[in-house]
Amino acid sequence: MGSSCVDLGVELGGLKLKNPLVLASGILGTSPGLLKRVEEAGAAAVVTKTVTLAPRSGYSNPVIVELEQGFLNAMGLPNPGAEYFASKVLTKAVRELRVPVILSISPADPEEAYRMTLLGAKAGAGGIEINLSCPHVSGLGVSLSRSLELVGDIVKASRRGAGEIPIFVKLSAEQDYVTVARIALESGASGIVAINTIRAVAIDVYAKAPILSNVYGGLSGPAIKPVAVRVVWELYEELGPVPIVGVGGVCSWEDAVELMLAGASAVGVGTGVAIKGLTIFTEILSGIESFLAEEGFTAVREIVGLAHKNV
Repeated sequence: MGSSCVDLGVELGGLKLKNPLVLASGILGTSPGLLKRVEEAGAAAVVTKTVTLAPRSGYSNPVIVELEQGFLNAMGLPNPGAEYFASKVLTKAVRELRVPVILSISPADPEEAYRMTLLGAKAGAGGIEINLSCPHVSGLGVSLSRSLELVGDIVKASRRGAGEIPIFVKLSAEQDYVTVARIALESGASGIVAINTIRAVAIDVYAKAPILSNVYGGLSGPAIKPVAVRVVWELYEELGPVPIVGVGGVCSWEDAVELMLAGASAVGVGTGVAIKGLTIFTEILSGIESFLAEEGFTAVREIVGLAHKNV
């Protein structure tokens, strides 16, 4: 990064971050060693792989396909279970990293939410991300958010388990995200993460059958970036300057700045890591810093939501 005096620090639902870049859940979030590499690459916070209360084996292969527009995956949330993950992965990651480690959870009900957030809090997590937007697992994610009362109950239970640490709710573009976000915030959430992958299908024209074993998968990558910008824009427009992590197709500094102009306080980088490697963090930060300096800004927070003033 350059030698300008631009302040890249942001505050996100009570977390003070040295810059606006966060590792999104699902990428390199399975071990302390991988998370440490992401920190060293420049991320100001990291989000773990999503875990469930009980272990899950996930779906059978094939579970991912590369498309021209990005990636389509249906992993099925494979994980060793929240108790094992908290004790063997999260605790060590918190000890070894100097940036906040945010535990991503996918609860089926308020009781599971309470138990998992309590595990996360005891392990020293810097925050909790509640995944209410997985597009391809029945009984979790998007299917849960269709009950607005259940959303509120899950967030309230999570708040009891998490204590004072920040709670973020990850939303989908395929739900009533403004209403879900409003209920989540009223129930104790500290901020919103938008968006998750988008439900999609890919078909092998020669096999004449769906490619993924689960048929449906989650589309990520550059194809969903304009959708992410739309959702962040509408959340900011309807709810005001609430803490938002904009996620979806971020592969360049321009993508990150666009999401911040739409209203995101921070930006999640996920599939971009798979496309460009870990150097993407320094590349984006350098670009943001140069842009801000050239445009006469002294702090990155000055551009959050700025595009709304120019309509």
